[in-house]
Parts: sequence; C-alpha cells; structure tokens
Amino acid sequence: MIFKTLDKLFFGVTLVLALQVPQLADHYQQFLAGMHESNQWQIDGYQKTAKKYNYDSVDAMIEHHLQNAVPSVRDDAVQKQQTIIKYNELSEGLAVFQSGNIIQKLFFMLSPSGWQYIDNTLENFSFGLPITTEGILFGVLFGLFLNLLISTPTSMIAKRRRERKKQKGLKNGIVDS
Repeated sequence: MIFKTLDKLFFGVTLVLALQVPQLADHYQQFLAGMHESNQWQIDGYQKTAKKYNYDSVDAMIEHHLQNAVPSVRDDAVQKQQTIIKYNELSEGLAVFQSGNIIQKLFFMLSPSGWQYIDNTLENFSFGLPITTEGILFGVLFGLFLNLLISTPTSMIAKRRRERKKQKGLKNGIVDS
C-alpha cells in the first residue's frame, strides 16, 4: 500500500516536472531571440562599416583587420568573427525552435551549443503549466515514461522480496491467507 502511494506521488511529481519542459523551451526561445536580435544589430553595424569603407563584405573587412599591425584592431577583428559565429549558432537554434517539435527543442537545449544558455534561461524561469496540446501531451507522456523507468525496477525488486518471504514462509510451514 505504501509503495502504491509513493508510486502515485512520484508520478505526480514527474508529471509536474515534465510539464515544465515546454515552459522552459518557451523561455529559452525568447532568450535566444533576444540574443539573436542583439547580434543582428551588431552585424548590421559591421556591414555598414564595411560598405562605408568599400570592403566587398564583412569577411573581407575582418580579414584585412586581422593583418593590421595594431593589436587592438586585430583583437577587434577576432571579436567580430566570434560574434558572427555566435550569430550563426543562434540562427540555427532559432530555426529549431520555430519549426521543431518539443523533442527537437529539448535536444537542442541539451546540446553543447545550446547548453550555454540554460543558466541564463533558468534565472528568469518560473513554474507554470503549458497551454498547448503538444506541451501537455509531452508532459504526460514524459511523466509516464519517467515513472515507468523508476517504478518498474522498484516494483520488480519489491515483488521478488515478497516472493522470497512467501517461499521462506512455505519452507517454515507458515501459510499466508
């Protein structure tokens, strides 16, 4: 009886936690969109500067600056390269969040390129319930999966113990009714 109560309690907890994943994905997408917009603003500035000084592209301007004798100009060029790389990663992430399902979003958030923003997202995250069918369905199915993953081995162990006790009792002449 205690096991059944604990199993139900565990399922309830896993369900509530699983329902948070779609909420977290929404918060994460908003954070990515803000980062993307910020980087877009910087890259637009790089493009204006490249055009103003007659470079064929931002990459051509950066390559020229990397060859400059002034260390601060070279460092600035490296920072521009890193910003462009980050922008491309953010663009890929946003594509997943705009067209992918919850599983794809979860895999992106847990990937090495996506993991770096989890802490920032969690700082502003608040628990809630998803209002989308996909979110609720994911929460219920993932909650059931986690519950089965944990409770099945536990119930098998408990069943084996009961069988051993029963066998011991039969050997000793004690019969359960």
